[in-house]
Amino acid sequence: MTVSVKVLVPAKYAENTQTTQYTATGVTAIIDKFTATNISGSAATISVNLVTVAGSAGNTNLITKTKTLQASEVYTFPELVGQVLGAGDFISTVAGTASAINIRVSGREVT
Repeated sequence: MTVSVKVLVPAKYAENTQTTQYTATGVTAIIDKFTATNISGSAATISVNLVTVAGSAGNTNLITKTKTLQASEVYTFPELVGQVLGAGDFISTVAGTASAINIRVSGREVT
């Protein structure tokens, strides 16, 4: 068993359409840190899904629903820390406003 510490999702804007941010391709992944920062001047929302292989983002795999971040607020999603993604599982997000929230995810991949 090999464990690699990785940036799962490099810093980027969260899109305002449901978007796959990371897929555990051929590995098991563990989320260690998921950070979202509202860089806009007004409140913005973000939702996060952890989707099983061959699934699609929806209410059955929604972990955080429309989390509101105030202007300049940073949130570290304690509900995502320690979550495990099996091979083929993925992280999907949707922001309420384009180019308002920056995200970054780090964790471990186990092979």
